[in-house]
Amino acid sequence: MALRCAVFASGGGSNFQALIDRKNAGDLDAEFVLFVGNNSSAAAFDKARTASIPTLHIAPSHFESESLYAKKLLESLEEYNVELIVLAGYMRKLPSEVVLRYHHRIVNIHPGLLPAFGGKGMYGSHVHDAVIEYGAKVSGITIHFVDEEYDHGPIIAQITVPVMDSDDSHALAERVLTVEHGNYWKAIQAIACGRIRIEGRRVFGNV
Repeated sequence: MALRCAVFASGGGSNFQALIDRKNAGDLDAEFVLFVGNNSSAAAFDKARTASIPTLHIAPSHFESESLYAKKLLESLEEYNVELIVLAGYMRKLPSEVVLRYHHRIVNIHPGLLPAFGGKGMYGSHVHDAVIEYGAKVSGITIHFVDEEYDHGPIIAQITVPVMDSDDSHALAERVLTVEHGNYWKAIQAIACGRIRIEGRRVFGNV
């Protein structure tokens, strides 16, 4: 049975499309049963509709309280029998109720090497600018499980890329994004195949 996944994204959805492409190629034993976005104009919605994936536009501003927002999210995830939540450029922190219910069943990809260059406000070009300004010689991606802190959960995989002397944030972002597209699916496949084991903060298994 394919792993039933919900994908959350806020923007263009290029990582989402890369996952769809891997599934269609037969490389990924996952079924994308729901797409959730907090930004109605996000291009990721179009990618979901093109792939005939049900969509849900939902944001905290739609609700009188965080608990009602969390309740709606959980009801929707349960309706589609979601087994794994895949964050693919999702710019909202998930409610703690969702994180606790889906403990070790939420994954995220970060465009930097954690625990450096992570935390609140560290996303997209902010990460790449920080890497370059610090003078780091390598950057890369971190695929990790999500807990209740930003960019903090157990690390599944990290892949490095060089930082060139000529890099600006755009050039570094392109190099990192290529690695994101080539590797996020591998972590999800490892989870789908039961190759991942977690002990405390350590994640064991081949990705």
